[in-house]
Amino acid sequence: MSTVGFLGLGSMGTGMVRRLLDGGHEVVAWNRSTGPVDELVAAGATRATSPEEALSPAVSFSMLANDQAAEEILGPSVQAVSGRIHVNSASISTAATARLATLFRDHEAGYVAAPVIGRPEVAAAGQLNILAAGPGDSVEAVAPYLEQLGKRVWRLGEDAPMASVVKIAVNYNIIHALQALGESIAMVERHGVQADLFVELLTSSLFGGVAYETYGTAIAARDYEPAFKMSLGYKDLVLAREVADAAQLHPATMPALFAVFERALQHPELAECDWSGIAEVSRQDLL
Repeated sequence: MSTVGFLGLGSMGTGMVRRLLDGGHEVVAWNRSTGPVDELVAAGATRATSPEEALSPAVSFSMLANDQAAEEILGPSVQAVSGRIHVNSASISTAATARLATLFRDHEAGYVAAPVIGRPEVAAAGQLNILAAGPGDSVEAVAPYLEQLGKRVWRLGEDAPMASVVKIAVNYNIIHALQALGESIAMVERHGVQADLFVELLTSSLFGGVAYETYGTAIAARDYEPAFKMSLGYKDLVLAREVADAAQLHPATMPALFAVFERALQHPELAECDWSGIAEVSRQDLL
């Protein structure tokens, strides 16, 4: 198997690296803080001492937190990628995706936007849905790695920002599911119905699927251990507003969702929770 670079070892990035290691790949891993790198080195990865070193293999991936991190880390290091291909799996804005795609093209490097759908445990199991867009030859070249990481690769054309648009729209749907669960659970709880029984009813009838089953169970149990932090959920809501604005759309529910997230982020306990913790804004009647 080949050597792959990887930058950004949060919970998702770590899960993806573990999957690549399980597939027999050598992974050169870099992260701003050393703790996650130490864990992966113990699992068989190689430590990169700089972003440039992690970008030096023929194929590299990144899973960085936001636009700023992606551009601050990848931008100054782009010369290391000349003649190589980089796959950005983070949820970043369409504008940042476009800027990075242009930067990499100008340095004669392939750039594939490939944000993913799934939680860290899904990443580690290789069951992600992967949204891939970029030059056809680059997407084809990295397809074996994407197939190792995901159960399905959705090819969305050669325009890299299209993958970002779709991922942002997917996360906007998840946010609605979280809010719907919070509001409906609050309703039935106030009338004496157990939250777990109500969630079982939903997921056994009209609302089967990962979002309702995973998040519904967590919300019913008030288990908000952060797999995807509240601040990242808010970031994705901001990205959704940018996509809507660019299309001259005015989604009716968006202002309410901003109010819910902003209240959660002001709360001393909810601010550090998983994004599903927005359900507590309704359950505790915090607005």
